[in-house]
Amino acid sequence: MNTIIKHSLALAGAWAVALSAYASDGAEELWYNAPAKEWMEALPIGNGRIGAMVYGGINKDRIALNEITMWSGQRDTLQNDNCGPERLAEIRSAFFSGDIAKGNELTRQYLSGRSASFGTHLPVGDLLIDFKEQSPSVTSYRRSLDLAEGVVSTTYTAGGVNYTREYICDYPDNVMAIRLTADKPGAVNVTVSTELLREAAVSCTDSELTFDGKVAYHMFGPGGVRFIGKVRMDAEGGQSSHSDTSVSVSNADAVTLLVDIQTDYTGDDYRSRIDGNLANASSLGYSRLRKNHVEDHSALFNRMSIDLGSSGSLAQLPTDTRLHLIKNGVVDPAFDALFFQYGRYMQIASSRPKSPLCSNLQGIWNDNLACQMSWTCDYHLDININQNYWSANKANLHECNEALFTYLRHLEKYGAETASKLYGCKGWCAHTVANVWGYTAPGGDVSWGLNVTGGAWLATELWSHYLYTQDVDYLRNTGYPMLKSCAEFFMDYMVEDPATGYLVTGPSISPENGFRLDDGSCHSASMMPTLDRAVVHQIYSACIESSKILGVDKSMRRRLEKDIKRLPPLTVGKDGQVKEWMLDVTRQDPSHRHSSHLMSLYPFGQMSYETTPELMEAAKLSLQAQTADPNWENTEWSCGNMIGFYSFLKDADKAHFYIQDLFHNFTRENLMTVSPEGVALAPADIFSFDATEASVAGMCDMLLQSQNGFIEFLPALPDAWSCLLYTSDAADEARSV
Repeated sequence: MNTIIKHSLALAGAWAVALSAYASDGAEELWYNAPAKEWMEALPIGNGRIGAMVYGGINKDRIALNEITMWSGQRDTLQNDNCGPERLAEIRSAFFSGDIAKGNELTRQYLSGRSASFGTHLPVGDLLIDFKEQSPSVTSYRRSLDLAEGVVSTTYTAGGVNYTREYICDYPDNVMAIRLTADKPGAVNVTVSTELLREAAVSCTDSELTFDGKVAYHMFGPGGVRFIGKVRMDAEGGQSSHSDTSVSVSNADAVTLLVDIQTDYTGDDYRSRIDGNLANASSLGYSRLRKNHVEDHSALFNRMSIDLGSSGSLAQLPTDTRLHLIKNGVVDPAFDALFFQYGRYMQIASSRPKSPLCSNLQGIWNDNLACQMSWTCDYHLDININQNYWSANKANLHECNEALFTYLRHLEKYGAETASKLYGCKGWCAHTVANVWGYTAPGGDVSWGLNVTGGAWLATELWSHYLYTQDVDYLRNTGYPMLKSCAEFFMDYMVEDPATGYLVTGPSISPENGFRLDDGSCHSASMMPTLDRAVVHQIYSACIESSKILGVDKSMRRRLEKDIKRLPPLTVGKDGQVKEWMLDVTRQDPSHRHSSHLMSLYPFGQMSYETTPELMEAAKLSLQAQTADPNWENTEWSCGNMIGFYSFLKDADKAHFYIQDLFHNFTRENLMTVSPEGVALAPADIFSFDATEASVAGMCDMLLQSQNGFIEFLPALPDAWSCLLYTSDAADEARSV
């Protein structure tokens, strides 16, 4: 067994053992003493397909509904009708002759993307539960999310009656269930209706509400899925009735609401699927549904517990109060652990093996804001969706990757056409933005849309999954075939730089920044930006190792072993920083949020203090220059990125600083992270899922790393996590394992 596999296998086992040794101390529940007043205060539940945000209102509750395939747009058959091998050669000739301006002009002319109907993910709308004739005097209110069980609860007392509500998104039975009970017989009185954001016909019976429609949201082009949603009311006792748009029950002992939403994205049988799911769930009853859900969810969640230190009496405060105190400078290590476990909960809730799509920019919880922005709620492949899955293996949730693999097959299928038509190459590729309709061509503007290694970057997770699971059958049947076809693209696509002899990609970009030449001109496109080098090296290395493990494709392996040595090295520029391009140039915007050239540091680990100390110092200087700029454009995902960078730089204080920075500036009351108001013209805080999972991954790497053939325990341990302060001798000894 080679070194890389041995130390990665050790990582998975050592990490699980190390953290399971700690008992969870208040790190498994979010709770509040008042209902949510807005979306950013509501609590998320999900089963990888259905997502919901629970407000927990008293007289009227609101549950925001989502389904992962609720998309506008349609297949665009013209997306690849530009460029071609001859024009690609013309562009490259300009760059190789040193005419960067002409190369960029031709790149804009031939490789600016165009989409007739890109579409976006969309929220469904809200389910409303009106509690009739309830006492205005309410006491003992509590709203909570149990992370270990995956159950949201609301409890309170009104008119001498104790009311309890539970909300689950049940993965085994593929429905959402809401249980309404009281400790007094006949005390449950509810009317259920909807406030939809999509056009649909609503119809009702005494026991069921149905909405049936087709997405008609044309901000990003025509098209859209057909959908149907149903809310089934199973009442215990009482009298049921309905109007044209609502279903009611009076004087019931208890009520179970069963909810499902289906679209024709996954087939024309969506109507029969919804009826089958609800009939099965109703026959099981709530107790069985809850048991199935909790057993399934907790089997994943309980693989890991974590204790980062006591917060004393702070742990007894409501979650939003604790966050407010942290924003004002209070140190709360147990809150760090709570956020870590919240991230693991969100991963489980948003991405499961049977999910038809992987998590998008908002996971599976659409706030109806991102889908109205120019950047849409889609799949950004220049770091965001990548970050969504950084935590899955490191936090012992490798099954959550399976939805990502489903989406990668989708990219492979349509990316083969893009590779062939756009570049004349075998294999497959995808660029900066992608959707559910097979869009894999460049985005609309070269400056951000021509990240030719976007799909390949996401595909590196295929190899990471194998390193953690050691599943050879997976590697043979799933991981390696997609990695191989990805490598085949670069084997065709890359050319020799006549000036250096290196194999280079291009034209391509360093997302989402440009460079400034000595004459003052600024450009985006060049040959072989540093990110491309890092991604290609990662893909080639994975294919070489996979070929050895599986005993296949020896001739291809020999070619890759030869070509990987011809990639340009990572180098330091005249400013002492890691070069972002092969050219020794300066950033057009030094303060820009992207640090794509440092992906070779994190997450790829292609540089380290043991092997390339000069590059580590240059990387540190690069980050210092970027973040010290007075216009530094910090965002939620860049905070998550910084935690990872500084964990690998072994700078515990800086890594912990960015965890706190995320809390201070980009975390809302329900612990969801946001792209803040004002960034990219956002009119308000917009939920973004990426930072949550990137932060969990970064926190993992603060506690344990596996690089260069050995396991390192506590490589970036901040003082704030006092319960992990082992003796320095023990830590030093661990470094040599």
